[in-house]
Amino acid sequence: GASVRDAVRTRPWARARQRAHTALGPSGWAERWALTGAPLWDVTRALTERIRTGVIEALAEGTGTERADRETAVRLALLDAVLGQHDAPWLASVADGSEDGLAGLVAVARAAGWCWPYEKAVVIAERPAELHRDEAGRLDRGDGPALAFPDGFALYAWRGMPVPAAFLDQLGELTPDRIRTEENAELRRVMLEHYGYDRYLDESGAQPVHRDETGVLWRIDLVDDEPVVMVEVVNSTPEPDGTHRTYWLRVPPRTRTAREGVAWTFGLDAETYVPERET
Repeated sequence: GASVRDAVRTRPWARARQRAHTALGPSGWAERWALTGAPLWDVTRALTERIRTGVIEALAEGTGTERADRETAVRLALLDAVLGQHDAPWLASVADGSEDGLAGLVAVARAAGWCWPYEKAVVIAERPAELHRDEAGRLDRGDGPALAFPDGFALYAWRGMPVPAAFLDQLGELTPDRIRTEENAELRRVMLEHYGYDRYLDESGAQPVHRDETGVLWRIDLVDDEPVVMVEVVNSTPEPDGTHRTYWLRVPPRTRTAREGVAWTFGLDAETYVPERET
């Protein structure tokens, strides 16, 4: 049969929210949301989006038109989902919503994961068997899946960044050479964070050759090879926990200043790289 998500989730939620908004007024509703759903909303929404992306990646196989068609089908199916436990933030904001038809959703949220309600059947999923997050609420685990379901579906992440499952197996065997030869900047950053920046610089023989307001230029001289030159930069956008990520950008061996290296990553020379604002 057809999906009944609108009847069992969308419309009951709208009624409950309107009832609460009418009873409390705009400021009262805002205060209730701040005390109930808001603390969970951002981290839960980010998690559900990551799950959706993972499901699409797992099911949208093939190439070209075939892959595009499968991806569209999976996306449409995911739109019909009721999110079970991940509906808890907004369910908490309307407290007892039984009179608005939310009792069923509350029961599902307490006992199960996502489900797909149709006219004559419901497809319902278990909750995750494992969930690992960092202090900012991001998926984070260095020795296994950060999120795992009983059927084997799993997501791997390091401090919120998705990583391949096989990648984590390498972290215990890292060497400066392995880190240096990684082409993916995000994965190289994960390797450096796991290995330790100080340890890497000490064991790789790196030397700081220049520093300015854009960053620090490091140089590693290699035998029978061109030197490895990297710029250490700090991301101007803070993480959810208020910290700023440090990145290492590999630049051409001829680079002489940190500004020149950062400018090169934008396709500019040092003289024309004069950012008015960083975001």
